[in-house]
Amino acid sequence: MRCDVLTLFPGMISSVLDESIIKRAIDKGLLEVRVINIRDFTFDKHHTADDSPYGGGAGMVLKAEPILRAVAHIGEGDKDLRIILLSPQGKRYSQEIAYDLSQEKRRILFICGHYEGIDERVRIYLKPEEISIGDYVLTGGELAALVIIDSTVRLIEGVLGDISSAEEESFNRLLDYPHYTRPSELMGMKVPDVLLSGNHEEIRLWRKRQKLVNTLRKRPDLLSTVELSEEEKDLLGEIREEESI
Repeated sequence: MRCDVLTLFPGMISSVLDESIIKRAIDKGLLEVRVINIRDFTFDKHHTADDSPYGGGAGMVLKAEPILRAVAHIGEGDKDLRIILLSPQGKRYSQEIAYDLSQEKRRILFICGHYEGIDERVRIYLKPEEISIGDYVLTGGELAALVIIDSTVRLIEGVLGDISSAEEESFNRLLDYPHYTRPSELMGMKVPDVLLSGNHEEIRLWRKRQKLVNTLRKRPDLLSTVELSEEEKDLLGEIREEESI
């Protein structure tokens, strides 16, 4: 996976590239990330990348020219770009989009907005794909870009040590089951006996049941979006009966 992040604050991105799974993917040659400073494509002595909005109002607006110059420069090396603008106006990010990006052969360019927004002419000229990671306000698009890169790169074969980790952890519309590690008892709280039993079938059923319990209690809306197996339907029926839901 090859991607560029166009940002006013390259340090926010670079600091994360040297950690955890993202670093592992880079070291294995499975991920390439170039961090590009928008200010490098400004021509005035102050490297001005923003200005006050026409029509008045609070805040500053990112100028179109430095962004368009940067994209043109990137396009000289890669004619076929998938351009993504991180924006609260975009479509809601999902696991399906993460999987789609993990299979992308083109270079992916993330444009990180900041301040009050980006000059609309960037949208008009580039016609980027717009993605939002949620209905809340962030200082800029950098954190959103990192969320997308992290959730995408773990789906690339070879990044995680065990491919089943990606398959099990992938958001499959059901919430996860509880996890435990040593010690087996802490402050009077014991690990469920089934997890210490060594019976793999019982453990599998317990985990499946707990996923359904968690989802029913915390995010019941998700149950209407997933196609349950016959086994899961039976378990869910038992849970509803026990909890009178």
